[in-house]
Amino acid sequence: MMHRPFDESVESLEAIEPFEPVRSIGSIHQLAQPAAVPSPWYGSGEPDPSLVDPVVLGALLDRHGWRRRGGAPGRYARWTPPGPLAGRTSLLLPASRSFPDCEDLLGEALTALSALARGGEQSAREVLVGLTVPSDEIRWWRDVPPAPSGAASWAVQDQLRSAARQMLMAGALAARARAGYYGARHRRQAQAMLEGVLVGPAPGGCSFAAFMPVESGRAVAVRLHHALHAAREAADYQRATGGMEAFDAAVRVGVSRELTEAVIALVRGSEGASIALQWSPAAGVPRGCVASSEPVEFSPGDLPALREAGARYLQDEPSVPVRITGTVIRMRRSQPDGSGTVRLRVLGGAEVPHVRVALDQESYRTAGQAHLSGVPIRLVGRLESRGGFRRLTGASGVVAVRVDEGERERLLKSLRENLEVFGGEVREE
Repeated sequence: MMHRPFDESVESLEAIEPFEPVRSIGSIHQLAQPAAVPSPWYGSGEPDPSLVDPVVLGALLDRHGWRRRGGAPGRYARWTPPGPLAGRTSLLLPASRSFPDCEDLLGEALTALSALARGGEQSAREVLVGLTVPSDEIRWWRDVPPAPSGAASWAVQDQLRSAARQMLMAGALAARARAGYYGARHRRQAQAMLEGVLVGPAPGGCSFAAFMPVESGRAVAVRLHHALHAAREAADYQRATGGMEAFDAAVRVGVSRELTEAVIALVRGSEGASIALQWSPAAGVPRGCVASSEPVEFSPGDLPALREAGARYLQDEPSVPVRITGTVIRMRRSQPDGSGTVRLRVLGGAEVPHVRVALDQESYRTAGQAHLSGVPIRLVGRLESRGGFRRLTGASGVVAVRVDEGERERLLKSLRENLEVFGGEVREE
């Protein structure tokens, strides 16, 4: 098996522009749920032939198992689907849009693909997704014994989907920032990056595909591509030398505890697993990447190195000095006076949704007054890596933040909707 050199991954990643998410948090959608990204072919519609490039369509057909079976070279090509449909149907595609009957042939081909997709043909459905939403495709495989009936057990399929979800999140976190361990940091922004992702079925529980829209998800795909190759090279280095230096350096290209945990989840319970990434033929190959590469493979023998790397990342990630502004949503102390702990919904200053902080008596009183007045507080401290960056230590300088009337009303409304009183209980209004 061939892998890209580790140093090449490091150099090429530095040239990639940072990605800024533009939409709010979302979830990974099934192909049968077109609400996230409109799919013109879903139902009775199909892509507009006047907007389809036959070169792109041919590349997608080839990627998804269709075979070229003749046709006039340079003018037309005939494509047949994989599996039992190979001898029963075919598509005739022009080589380019320069031929006068190009649009008619494309229309016929798209109509046939739509009919096959509605009939359950997976390859036709995935080709149409690639046409409708230019996407980079990420595919996972697990080497597991097939079930006697041919159907996947719930546990096997759930493990595959869960590992794929973890891996996409690790890639999105790496696209947002570089760290050995993220914990709760950057989660909302990373989930927003994955909002438009489409996923295909997992036949037999052994394979799974995700389609990353180029417009919103290419940075995630590129980061994941480099990080997986770097993790593979680092695992090889550790197995050969016993050293963890390559894992330390791999943080620069997106390897993290979150990624190692995702790979472990994918491989555990199998005889091996692999991940392949193919770039959208409509968008082309991103800068710093190769046009095609073999899938990155991991085996059970890699698990000790990955576990050691994950523990190392967790231990070595330092605490972060921050200046946080947040609203008090919970207060608790064991006595009527003295110190206590508060839970804040973070409004700014840290890439986490909530933090817990211990305050002395005076600071606790200030936080309580701000809570009753419906205004946020501001304080400084260190965001501890232990516990996933959810705890602030060494807090000081606690002050209530004065806001204008409009902002105050917005905060009060938010607090009324999610009010949690001093004992930690939730009061319904």
